[in-house]
Amino acid sequence: MAVPKRKTSKARKRKRRSHMAVKPMNLAACTQCGNIGPTHVVCPNCGYYMGRTLVETEED
Repeated sequence: MAVPKRKTSKARKRKRRSHMAVKPMNLAACTQCGNIGPTHVVCPNCGYYMGRTLVETEED
């Protein structure tokens, strides 16, 4: 069985894990209604995505 010859230092371990940080969500305004929401997702407010309405919503 393979076993490390030396202990992995804190600096080496932390450098390797530097890309594991949680990144903030990309938010953008909907082109149809202007509501702020995540990118590449159907707008939860109006159901609009990529130039067309995909989800019918109730309008009061």
